[in-house]
Amino acid sequence: MLKAITIIAVVLAVGIVVVLALAATKPDSFRVERSLAVKAPADVIYPLIADFHFWTGWSPYEGRDPAMKRAFGGAERGKGATYAWDGNSNVGAGRMEILEASTPSKIRIKLDFERPFEGHNTAEFTMAPQGDATLVTWAMYGPAPFMSKVMQVFMNFDNMIGKDFEAGLASLKKLTEK
Repeated sequence: MLKAITIIAVVLAVGIVVVLALAATKPDSFRVERSLAVKAPADVIYPLIADFHFWTGWSPYEGRDPAMKRAFGGAERGKGATYAWDGNSNVGAGRMEILEASTPSKIRIKLDFERPFEGHNTAEFTMAPQGDATLVTWAMYGPAPFMSKVMQVFMNFDNMIGKDFEAGLASLKKLTEK
């Protein structure tokens, strides 16, 4: 019995060391980005992003908790506008603040997550003319603390977050191409 416990302990210790070693090889920062061509001018798309009140119409995170608490503050829209949310385990809790709003081409947002994990990132939306369409790009980037690196050993953040960005961009496209 003691031999079996020793073998299990050694296997667990080796497993933990391997996970920590793999985590140490992950980069110190991350970036997730998706783009979609939308057949609408940037000045039609831009207000839906620059005003947090409109996010319920296109953001993939808004429908995951019908009882989510929302609080808007600061400016009504654009630079200085804030949005805080507190919801179930599907959406967590956090706060956003628009730091830059260059009509109609760029919006940069400070994004602070409180739970399920603390995180301090930047979200950025850019809109660039592309023929008769606008190329809308949604990016999120920031530091990757060690705990984030450990999670990346088991999860692909780019795929996980990227799917949400793709869904949000598709909703923006549907909303603005009417």
